[in-house]
Amino acid sequence: MSSQTQLTPPRDDERSPSTTRNVLVIVALVWTVQLVALIAALSGIAQADIAIHFRTTEIAWFTLMTLLTGTFFLPFAVKAAAVFGKKRVLLVATGLGFTGDLIAAVATDYRTLLIGRGIAGIYTASAPLAYAITRDVFPRKWVGVASGILAGGVGLVAFGGPFLSGWLLDDYGFRGVLWFMAISTAASFLLVLAFVPESPIRAAAGRMDWAGGILLGGGVTAIIYAVGQGTHWGWGSGKFIAWVAGAAIALIAFVFVERKVAEPLFPLSMTRRRPVWTVLLATSIAAGSLSAVGVVVQLLILMPKIPTISEGLGWSGTHNAIVTSPISAMIIIGAVGTGLLSRRMDARILLGTGAALAVLGYGIGTHLHHSAPQIIEMGVIAGLGTGIVMAIVPIMIIEVVTPEEQALANGVQTLGQGVAQIVVSQLAFVVMAQHGAVLKGTQFYLDAGFTNGLWLVVGCVAAGAVLVALIPRSKRLDEVEVGQAA
Repeated sequence: MSSQTQLTPPRDDERSPSTTRNVLVIVALVWTVQLVALIAALSGIAQADIAIHFRTTEIAWFTLMTLLTGTFFLPFAVKAAAVFGKKRVLLVATGLGFTGDLIAAVATDYRTLLIGRGIAGIYTASAPLAYAITRDVFPRKWVGVASGILAGGVGLVAFGGPFLSGWLLDDYGFRGVLWFMAISTAASFLLVLAFVPESPIRAAAGRMDWAGGILLGGGVTAIIYAVGQGTHWGWGSGKFIAWVAGAAIALIAFVFVERKVAEPLFPLSMTRRRPVWTVLLATSIAAGSLSAVGVVVQLLILMPKIPTISEGLGWSGTHNAIVTSPISAMIIIGAVGTGLLSRRMDARILLGTGAALAVLGYGIGTHLHHSAPQIIEMGVIAGLGTGIVMAIVPIMIIEVVTPEEQALANGVQTLGQGVAQIVVSQLAFVVMAQHGAVLKGTQFYLDAGFTNGLWLVVGCVAAGAVLVALIPRSKRLDEVEVGQAA
């Protein structure tokens, strides 16, 4: 065990936690982790109405602002968690997320709304911290099940989220959706405060690597901002090239800084190991691309049908929920099944299978997406694959790192997945806008735009599937060291 890591032995009453207590911890962590996905789903449902209400062609920034600030602050949150405690930092991130949600809910102009969404993005750090706590506080036999349930909760979000958001949107408008986000984040804070124990694993002493954090967060944020502005600046413009070059310089400087500091933000010795970097790369691209598909699908379903202007399906939020419920059920089945199979099956096979199913489903959808039966056909196949991919990601991280590296590895994976999601999402907006029109300040899309957007996602997920071949065989979940076992 690293000399920089201190493992506090569990107290007598923590050595054999009761089933009830374990269940309560899982419930609190599931809500915390899946609130990130739920808010993303609610944002996707609400973005069409928000674009029309505020008459903006910049609706992409409604989602992008959240991902932008979340990406920048994530490295600091992960490092702070290692030093000060994962629960403590989780509560800070949740509290700031609530503040941002509250600002967005009361905003009367689009700029203020974006500021609120930006502050709320800090909540993104809650997911990797919650996964790390799972490894630290549960006994070995609970780790795989708990991780699978946390990841599998995306199916519950996918199942209940559309019904919830459809009801909120149809009855209360996008304001109802924004207020629900604020209330849900407050509930997350209370659940963590009441039921989640502090992790016994943390750095014995440490200082924040401010230089490394600013270089990493700033470099990644610059790339994301440049991609977001690429359409307006021009992809070959000097301004776009300057931002990308600046980002590259910052990231190169980050590598040099991390080699010199005594307590690096993300130890390069960890990310240089082949099992680690290959898992991070494949899972980030596959899961990030699947997270971005909602940009295309939700706009396809909810945008109105206007001859020669918009070829969305024009469904209500409730109708969308009814049609997509079988898809959500398949996500749950895939995720829960993966949690059970992960103890017996090579995780690489599960990741590759899930990505392949998603490619098949959305590949079918590139041409067949004009009616409810076609949406269901596309989504059932892709939903099963999505459930498998999302559930296996945290399990694969557990299999290739030590307990003391868990939060850092989760942070790197979340960072990589977030960058992939942002880039693919922004490119999807660009691709779709090539076949669309602006009416009264709002961007609408034609059928060819939706088709090309789906093809973009298919290609990116396929790239993630191919990268699975680089991952070497590692320990299975029932062979790895967990926090309490250490």
